[in-house]
Amino acid sequence: SISAASVVVTTIGLADLPFDPRPFFIVVAVTMFVYTVNRFTDLEEDEANVPQRAAFIKRYGRLWLAVGTVLYLAAIGFAIALDVPGVGFMIVPLLAAILYSTVGVKRLFLVKNLFVGAAWALIPLGVGYYFGRPWQFEILFLTAYVGAMITIAAVIFDVKDIEGDRAEGIRTVPNTFGPGWTRIVSQVANVLVAALVPVVVAAGVLSPEFLVLLAFNGYVGAYIPFATPDRGPLFYGFVVDGEHLFLAVLVVVLEWAVW
Repeated sequence: SISAASVVVTTIGLADLPFDPRPFFIVVAVTMFVYTVNRFTDLEEDEANVPQRAAFIKRYGRLWLAVGTVLYLAAIGFAIALDVPGVGFMIVPLLAAILYSTVGVKRLFLVKNLFVGAAWALIPLGVGYYFGRPWQFEILFLTAYVGAMITIAAVIFDVKDIEGDRAEGIRTVPNTFGPGWTRIVSQVANVLVAALVPVVVAAGVLSPEFLVLLAFNGYVGAYIPFATPDRGPLFYGFVVDGEHLFLAVLVVVLEWAVW
């Protein structure tokens, strides 16, 4: 939820949108609910891949699900009461979670990673829609950028899940081609995305502030070589998952310095 809210911070900062706390609350609430639901639907895989997380969900999962449900319903009611634009789209994350875990999207090779990337790409697009600027180029660029980078992160995340995914019959990049090739392909993709940023800035359609994204690509490039099956929750749950918090902090510092 913090990571998702960080994407809101980055979008508002780089797209020069006015500060508004409502998008933060909505994104935190929706993410809390969707990911808690996902923890229950993926419980069997977590027991093999991340037993500590599975044990945590068995012990505290119902409490967190209740909190997530209350927050999600509160966010919907809040959005309706304040006539927030696009409130009907708040059902999309729930449908995405159902498609991913229940219908079986996650069992389709590479589609699961692209699906996760597309779901996260909705955050900057949703922020743009909230402010009435969904087709602003900065918003569209961040939508594509976030989608691409989350897809890369999702592929890297599968490295830790090789054993459980194989047991569940789920084909992923790591358990098909091995962790080594997964790191190489992910790093190449990261470099290609990074190379696009200065090109677009040089073309004059994005402000030089967007070059801060290169630091984000550097962060991702630094953790990819260390993504191995034996890395624990601290690496994947803090270092990898903390990538967008890292970017948001940089954007806030940059905006403060410019201001």
